[in-house]
Amino acid sequence: MTLRHLFHTSVAGLTAHKSRSLLTILGIVIGITSIILVMSLGTGAQNLILGQVKTIGSKVIGVAPGRQPKGPTDFLSTFTDSLKPRDLELLRNKSNVPHAAQIMPVVFGSQAAVYGSETYRPTIFGATELYAEIYNTSPAQGRSFTADEVKSFADVVVIGSEIKTQLFGFDDAVNKKIKINGRNFTVIGILGNVGQTSFLNFDKVAFVPYTTAQQYIFGKKYFDRLTIEADADAHVAETVDDIKATLRASHNITNPDKDDFFVETQAEAMQTVSTILNVLTLFLAAVAAISLVVGGIGIMNIMLVSVTERTREIGLRKALGATDGNILSQFLLEAIMLTVIGGVIGILLGALFSFAITQVINRGYGLAWEFALPLNAVLLGIGVSSGIGLIFGLYPASQASRKSPIESLRYE
Repeated sequence: MTLRHLFHTSVAGLTAHKSRSLLTILGIVIGITSIILVMSLGTGAQNLILGQVKTIGSKVIGVAPGRQPKGPTDFLSTFTDSLKPRDLELLRNKSNVPHAAQIMPVVFGSQAAVYGSETYRPTIFGATELYAEIYNTSPAQGRSFTADEVKSFADVVVIGSEIKTQLFGFDDAVNKKIKINGRNFTVIGILGNVGQTSFLNFDKVAFVPYTTAQQYIFGKKYFDRLTIEADADAHVAETVDDIKATLRASHNITNPDKDDFFVETQAEAMQTVSTILNVLTLFLAAVAAISLVVGGIGIMNIMLVSVTERTREIGLRKALGATDGNILSQFLLEAIMLTVIGGVIGILLGALFSFAITQVINRGYGLAWEFALPLNAVLLGIGVSSGIGLIFGLYPASQASRKSPIESLRYE
């Protein structure tokens, strides 16, 4: 039997029962669509987050309190007060960290902002005047606060566009006063529609001097984070070592395993985010793949039924000279064709749904989420669907090839 004849025979066998073939394909379509959707959205999310991390700059180093989270149980350990004003002064000392070009203490939290009868609860981000440079953003209207205003605990605030809209509507907000934690703050600047940058949605953030935030909003004398910028990319690693040495000396720590802080560069942050998202994507894809096993069992079941129904056909073909190998090849090819067709449809539907969801996210949340269809997802879809057909079609095909031609011709 030639390959062309084998192909035509298999197609004829499948088209003879169109409804059954379509229902069999459906299980594979659902599984492959789920896998493509998860991997496509996972890649898009990874590209978005890594792109946002990159906007901060490769020279920026973050210092956070507590142990570095290595699992879900370590998450709460980051909410500590281990970074104190004394640490800030030591890190600002050039003899301790010679290649630190800029240091910005950060405190943050959530607090209601009130203007007249309107209330909105933004993220309050206490920083220095360096935030605009480090986060590459500046007010579209008004101005940012100055170093002198940071030193003098000034009641000034720069608000995101969402806060402005919620509190002031279409009215001008610059030089108006809003109340935060019972204290009046003068709005001196309004950010443009920045959206999500790094791990902050700047449209929903109110920037105030960190001194003011500590004293009058949060009532804390420690920092939630220290952001340090090295003077050159080549000095990042050395600066990290200097920061660790300075803080260990300040906290009387001799064993690095006992650190009550952790230092993270942008490269490390990107690697961590990438690892987490890859693991999560693979986990979700594995869960979605369970439906493929169900689909494969369905194919085996349908093919066994088909073998039984076509017993006389098998006997007639063998009587006309078809070998066991010919029968095996025909039924195996039918199973593979079903799954490959289902795989192709699943890839197309997964890509379509992923593109649609990406557009909804972009328009609904203002994110620069780009549609991504990784090649490995497409190859995985084709490979898995073909493998399912081969594995679950082998037993029915083997059963068909073993039938006796005489008994098959007598079958009714």
